[in-house]
Amino acid sequence: MFVVFIAILDNTGPLKYSYSRIKRMSLNWAVRAFAVVFLGVFAITAQAQEESRKARELLTDAVEYYKEHGDIALAAISRQGEFVRDDLYVFVVNTNGIMLASGGPSVMLIGRDIFNTIDDELKPRFQQALDLPPGAEIYESDYPWGHWNSRARKLTKYVYFQRVDDKIFAVGHYQPRANSDEALELLNVAVEAVEKDARATFNAINALDERFYKDDLYVFVIENDSQRIVAHGSSLRLVGRNLGALANQAGRPIKSDDLVQVNKQGAIEFEYQWEHPITGEIENKHAFARKVGNYLVAVGYYRPSDEEQAD
Repeated sequence: MFVVFIAILDNTGPLKYSYSRIKRMSLNWAVRAFAVVFLGVFAITAQAQEESRKARELLTDAVEYYKEHGDIALAAISRQGEFVRDDLYVFVVNTNGIMLASGGPSVMLIGRDIFNTIDDELKPRFQQALDLPPGAEIYESDYPWGHWNSRARKLTKYVYFQRVDDKIFAVGHYQPRANSDEALELLNVAVEAVEKDARATFNAINALDERFYKDDLYVFVIENDSQRIVAHGSSLRLVGRNLGALANQAGRPIKSDDLVQVNKQGAIEFEYQWEHPITGEIENKHAFARKVGNYLVAVGYYRPSDEEQAD
């Protein structure tokens, strides 16, 4: 929930798509995938666009209120009133890094130096944001940050901010859903890690290493011979469980027949229902899986309702 400067996304190299996925790629899809990997462009869903619009609108309203009322506006921003809209709220810091106002959980930081509360890797980017000149321009950035419903997971937060006088006004929102391109990118990262050191990778996945989850995406790994889960980036209690023991209201993530298929083809895709790691709701999920030695490495994304209707 803090202001940071626009960061360039890390490149992870060309994606290695599943065989069936490659066969179905259209030219437009391939161009979009290239942009995701090499240009750092992320797909913007209709829901994300709407969240962005609302955040910008709230930011503009707060800035205009401050210009009209001066520092009295800071008290209004910190109240549960017109500057808190659903999950969106305004927060304000000065150019010395002191929190001046917040309509969200960071209200407890008012009067404090927020450099004492953020990770070291964010501090240089935060300082760059504080050094921006005042003006009418609205800047954008994204960074990993905790959410009160995220169960200790960090989610990608998109923030919009503007400097007025010696103050920086900001509003941020979390990405509603990861998409198929991001799932394939994470799968590629996990596959390369398992190829280099399988056991170390499984331990990292189970420890919620940030390399192996992003927003509502996570990696899970199944041992082909025993059909047991050896790593799971959302639920540690599933590690060691056999696939046959996972039948419940959400369904099983993969069946024995699928393991036979992936051993023959090297890669598969499958659909199932599973609990969302953030909302806790049972949702439809589409997964991509690849065979790495004696293991099946998989990443799935939760399908938005508009994508299901398009099918």
